[in-house]
Amino acid sequence: MAGPAPLLPAEAEAVVRALQGTELRDTGGTGWLRQHECVEKLNMHAILSASAGQEQLLTELLVTYAKVPVLIAELISVEIWKHKIFPVLCRLEDFKPRSTFPIYVVLHHEASIINLLETMFFYKEICDSAEDSILDLIDYCHRKLTLLAARSANGQTVTPTELRSKDLASPSSMQELQKQAETMEFEISLKALSVLRFITDQVESLPLSALTRMLNTHNLPCLLVELVEHCPWSCWEAGKLKKFENGAWHVVPPEDRVKMTKLDGQVWLALLNLLLSPECQRKYHFDGFNKSQLLKLRTFLTDVLVDQLPNLVELQRFLSHLAVTEPAPPKKDLVLEQVPVIWDHILKKNAGKWEAIAKHQVKRVFSPTEEELKLQARRWAQTYSLDMIEALAPDKPRCAVCGVEAAKRCSRCRNEWYCTRECQVQHWQKHKAACNLMAGEPRRADNP
Repeated sequence: MAGPAPLLPAEAEAVVRALQGTELRDTGGTGWLRQHECVEKLNMHAILSASAGQEQLLTELLVTYAKVPVLIAELISVEIWKHKIFPVLCRLEDFKPRSTFPIYVVLHHEASIINLLETMFFYKEICDSAEDSILDLIDYCHRKLTLLAARSANGQTVTPTELRSKDLASPSSMQELQKQAETMEFEISLKALSVLRFITDQVESLPLSALTRMLNTHNLPCLLVELVEHCPWSCWEAGKLKKFENGAWHVVPPEDRVKMTKLDGQVWLALLNLLLSPECQRKYHFDGFNKSQLLKLRTFLTDVLVDQLPNLVELQRFLSHLAVTEPAPPKKDLVLEQVPVIWDHILKKNAGKWEAIAKHQVKRVFSPTEEELKLQARRWAQTYSLDMIEALAPDKPRCAVCGVEAAKRCSRCRNEWYCTRECQVQHWQKHKAACNLMAGEPRRADNP
């Protein structure tokens, strides 16, 4: 059987052209959901195209129709929604949603956009087409990595929790949704790390304002040193080393403990780009604090690590030279520096309205009728394309009851997996509500 295919060129063009900005107040509404569907389709298309080496079409479309700034603005808008509106929803005592899945879709929107940007920012044309909004994206990545480093320094390890459709269909699942949001935030931060590394690949062509923002405003080299020190995607549990890769924590066998992960590589490559570029060296302030922080890297630059990423030899040489010299102070150019505007614009426009917006969304968006929920569930089923998601997933599906590898799934909603008929029958009472929501009309008989 053939696997899922990317969008046809005409379909991809139509979806890209349909992308447009939305207002924070409209988040989760009908028009906003159409935009979310566009992002989901492009996200799937980008992953499939990249795996087949055919991503040039989407790159050209996003550049031609100037949609990269639109995606960045939507990314920051949903980030603000998550920090300002979502906590209000969680505090509303009289808000008992029939299903929390509409709220989950909004939370997931940020993950979908950053995943799409991670796939596409590998290409210089995409980075260039971001234009002034590249400053907003740099600020976004800085916020995510600062939080990631702070949590790791405080010993807070995020362990992914699995949120099933039965939880999302339960009126008492706002707490579960908050847990899932925390897990999602961790994974989003790791995607932001990859996006930042791809931005640093273009240091020679970035505007001066972007370099100043990365090197001086946010001091990204020192932030990256903290990530090397604390390694948030690695933890010890019951005497075993676990590392986060491909969306899940894995126990690392002793012989692989010194093996560099993709995330380790992203940090080191970003440091190489920022510290070895002549333009960056000219602009960065190697004062006493920054110098002492950067020299910490020498401890981690072992022969085993350098063997895996030979370019690190150049970083070793640079740090050895830095240790015995006093670099000249940064050259101060007289430039009219641009500043990011998206975050401040959204905050100013909605200042003092957060609770009013939350209550408006409770009434208009997050309290759908049973019939509206069923109609929307069918659209979600089409948008998320379970067959495509499963084709891309690194792990095989697991039984909803006992957790072993599963080969059968619910024939009605196609959303839950089982290893045997017995497990399916045992799970039916819990699964029934979600199944009826996703599949349409409930069964007459009280069994699967």
